[in-house]
Amino acid sequence: MPITPTEKIWLDGELVDWDKARIHVLTHSLHYGSGVFEGVRAYPTSRGVAVFRLTDHINRLFTSAKVFMIDIPYSPAELVAASKEVVRVNGLDDGCYLRPIVYLGYGEMGLNPLPCPVSVAIAAWPWGTYLGDEGVANGIRLKVSSWQRHDPNAVPTAAKGTGMYVNSSLAKVEALKAGYDEAVLLASDGRVSECTGENIFVVRGRTVVTPPTSESAALAGITQDSVRTIATDLGFEFVTEALIRTDLYTADEAFLTGTAAEVVPIREVDDRPVGTGRPGPVTKQIQDTYFATVRGEVDRYKDWLEHVE
Repeated sequence: MPITPTEKIWLDGELVDWDKARIHVLTHSLHYGSGVFEGVRAYPTSRGVAVFRLTDHINRLFTSAKVFMIDIPYSPAELVAASKEVVRVNGLDDGCYLRPIVYLGYGEMGLNPLPCPVSVAIAAWPWGTYLGDEGVANGIRLKVSSWQRHDPNAVPTAAKGTGMYVNSSLAKVEALKAGYDEAVLLASDGRVSECTGENIFVVRGRTVVTPPTSESAALAGITQDSVRTIATDLGFEFVTEALIRTDLYTADEAFLTGTAAEVVPIREVDDRPVGTGRPGPVTKQIQDTYFATVRGEVDRYKDWLEHVE
């Protein structure tokens, strides 16, 4: 989806003009993919714009950096404040997408990243539904990819690293060129892992199932965790359980979650309709509650909203 430029980007402690937030061509992370990032969303509420689970996202950014042995030269509190500042100065009162990124800068080359300078940037811009309004309303079509999800002994799948998303891009392009909306990645043992940037769920009756991150090499999602709480509070059973591709074919319902995608029903996998081929009642109830939550309409989850003031 195209980016709509805003006025300012937070870069290494300063607000700079959008067009001046530039890096050198020999920036280390450009060559070796050695960076970590987050995707975060802000939403309009009755109290003004609020960022959804911002501190949790920034804490995960620091966890990813620790895995990659990158020392971020700011505290989590400073990056939380900087994220809010970017939303505020750009006047994004109707909500936006935020992209905090930590990368290794110019000055060193070669595979040893330890001497490299560390830079941090936070950008924010208006960004619509990642998989389209039609997908949110009526569901999307998925293809099981020929590309496997990373093995956790090859790269650290528990971290959100920049270069690791080449894997997701290959799977995404394959799916789009074949006429699908999104791809499902399997782990090396054939178990279902995740989509290219989303966690995946199946519904059996009133039970919601998602693969355990420790076995499937999927990234532990913050939206996934939110849905776990929402589903349980709605009275559904929520379990983590290893899944294989046929579990997607035979589910009563299926959906995916992610910060960019939010909550999206799955209507078809590998040309097989999931359930009735339309969003099911469990998915719809979870989806409706999630969208009400991020807009501050559900009192029990208001602690997930961090207001920009």
